[in-house]
Amino acid sequence: MSSTAAQSVGEGELRLEVAIIPVSDVDRSKQFYERLGWRLDDDVAPMDGLRIVQFTPPGSACSVSFGLGITTAAPGSAGSTLTVSDIVSAHKDLVSRGINVVDVWHGPPFPVQARQPGPDPERTSYGSFCSFNDPDGNTWIVQEVTTRRPGRD
Repeated sequence: MSSTAAQSVGEGELRLEVAIIPVSDVDRSKQFYERLGWRLDDDVAPMDGLRIVQFTPPGSACSVSFGLGITTAAPGSAGSTLTVSDIVSAHKDLVSRGINVVDVWHGPPFPVQARQPGPDPERTSYGSFCSFNDPDGNTWIVQEVTTRRPGRD
């Protein structure tokens, strides 16, 4: 690749718009993500063997898609992170929606043994978490971010 080509790619914006998650039962997953309060963007079956369902979490610029015929990944093999400004409120909201959510912890998200119970005592940005799984076991880590590190909007 020429240096000119590399520069032009690097100068443009590159935004993550959609993440694909593997599921085993499209309708069950659709009900789960509706229960989370995520916006249903689309549910289309443009041809036999293909169905695409897309949801967007509130306030997110990135959506998730799942369905029939869109990935060969094993259901439950995806992991993603959501960010919130108040981990305690987010945890309460998930519980109120009937989501089986892990109690809030602080410290690193991995390994599980390093987690400390409760939110970060100083509520340090990037320091508190909770998590939940969708019906197939795809993992969603929720992370409290109150102040972004430099270079992030």
